Amino acid sequence: MFKKLIFLSISTFMFSQQTEEWDLQKTVDYAISKHPTVQQSILKVDQRKQEITASKGMLLPSVVANTSENYSFGSTINPGTNQREALNVGTTQFSATANWELFNWRNFMNISLSKMNKESSDYRLKAVQNDIALNVIQLFFQYQNDKAWFGVLKTQLDGVEEQIKRTEKEVEIGNRPKSDIYDIKANMGTLQEQWVSAKNQKEISKNNLLNALAITSDNIDFAQNTSDTSSVLAFSDENFVKEMLEKNPAYLAAAKEIQVSAEKIRVERSGYLPTLNGQYSWSTFYSKVLGGNQPTTAFSDQFNQNKNQQVYFNLSIPVFNKLQVKSNVEIAKLNKINADLEKEKTVSNLVAALKSIKIQYQNSEEKYRLLQQNFENQKLSFDKSEEKYKEGLMDAYTFFIVRNNWLQANYNLIKSRYDVMLQEELWKIYNK
Repeated sequence: MFKKLIFLSISTFMFSQQTEEWDLQKTVDYAISKHPTVQQSILKVDQRKQEITASKGMLLPSVVANTSENYSFGSTINPGTNQREALNVGTTQFSATANWELFNWRNFMNISLSKMNKESSDYRLKAVQNDIALNVIQLFFQYQNDKAWFGVLKTQLDGVEEQIKRTEKEVEIGNRPKSDIYDIKANMGTLQEQWVSAKNQKEISKNNLLNALAITSDNIDFAQNTSDTSSVLAFSDENFVKEMLEKNPAYLAAAKEIQVSAEKIRVERSGYLPTLNGQYSWSTFYSKVLGGNQPTTAFSDQFNQNKNQQVYFNLSIPVFNKLQVKSNVEIAKLNKINADLEKEKTVSNLVAALKSIKIQYQNSEEKYRLLQQNFENQKLSFDKSEEKYKEGLMDAYTFFIVRNNWLQANYNLIKSRYDVMLQEELWKIYNK
């Protein structure tokens, strides 16, 4: 029974540690939906929704109902005779008050402002998702490059060990000189050093990717198929930047912030305007003499007889408010200027990023086409060299160099393909 429990525990642990495989799409989808920064932006949008409800609520009256119980001992007014006597009296009071700002221009302006803030938060959320996606995409392909390079070095090392064993056998039968073994081993140390460095870099780049995703566990294998088809990106030298800007959420958020700051100026200026308030109150009470034999009017009779209603209006005209409204208006104007400058910065950064993607895509796409031809040439060279080596027409060290050159060309082609895919994926984010 104990052995069965151990087996079940080990099986459960191994199952929980199973590695998942994520491609780029799954990685990005996770990042833009689960990342804590995205969740905070979603909460901000929800907060803005509540602010709209709250600002609309300011147009409604506030109603308060009260009840109180009072006791008076000693000289007091007799509720029955309305004469002062030495009595103990208990009084129950009921009241309701409704206050209503009949006119306050700030309340109407705040509704418009809260709606603008909500739209700005929507754009900010999308901009945050884009920023996180852009970062994750770059780290994803960095990891793919480092993983591919590590794989090339591992293949080279495995090939060296196999080459040494094969050459040793050929030396024994006299087909190869012993110096071939020394030539191959002389390069093995350098490859091993490169392999250790590549392994370390691969682990660092994966850790950076996991950190960008806010994932603490390391049970994910990130992989991307380099054979995925893609279309050639077309750029218009005159209009592509403008077209991308007009739908970019960071640009739209910056533009909306300018509208928000302009609206805040109008909100602060509303402090110069008069306000009109109305109030309605209703009240009644019930009193009774405590102790003694004095008769008390029935509760229902007193409740109806003691009813009182009041209607109150108040017109408030600001005359002098210690320069507070003026200062708030000036501060709002400065915030508007700052919003304009922020938009300029956003536009500058976006234009630079878009143009950079265009340049890097065109260069990487051209480089990829050239490397494809180079790879084919390296493959042909390797095939011919392999035939010469088997026939004894090429020494082991030269064949080792040719083989490594072919593997390096293979890596260069893969890396170049990843570079093209990286720019394509970055462009997709900006083109949403």
